[in-house]
Amino acid sequence: MSTRRQAREMALQMLYQSDVGGAEGKQVLAEFRPTEYTVEPPPATESGSAAERAFSYARSLVEGTLSHQQEIDDLIRQQAEHWRLERMPPVDRNILRLAVYEFLYQTDVPKLVILDEAIELAKEFGSEQSGRFVNGLLDGILKRHSFPGTLT
Repeated sequence: MSTRRQAREMALQMLYQSDVGGAEGKQVLAEFRPTEYTVEPPPATESGSAAERAFSYARSLVEGTLSHQQEIDDLIRQQAEHWRLERMPPVDRNILRLAVYEFLYQTDVPKLVILDEAIELAKEFGSEQSGRFVNGLLDGILKRHSFPGTLT
């Protein structure tokens, strides 16, 4: 599993904990234990362990998502006709938030990679229908809005 995939899993877990448990982002970040994860060894040219790099990226995703949550939630609400954000399953809601944050602010990651990663997270952590739901919503957002960075 790649470092970024591992980071997205960590970020999803932290966002879920903040959302469902009501914990503040700082508290969630302070209490999360990234040592539970094993990731591929880093290439010789990169500094820090793979787990440290994954947690660092996860931290930036969580902090960014939480600091831009209103903007992110507004984009999701615009696309999610007949679905109130508050009524969505918490896992799906936080996968969507994470992906929309990346669409908006992670210009070095192609949008289709973000979409694919979100679908994989939904399949792994969500319900049987989560992958299709996340795919449909994020695909619609990508078609309706222009985001910085590349599509592929």
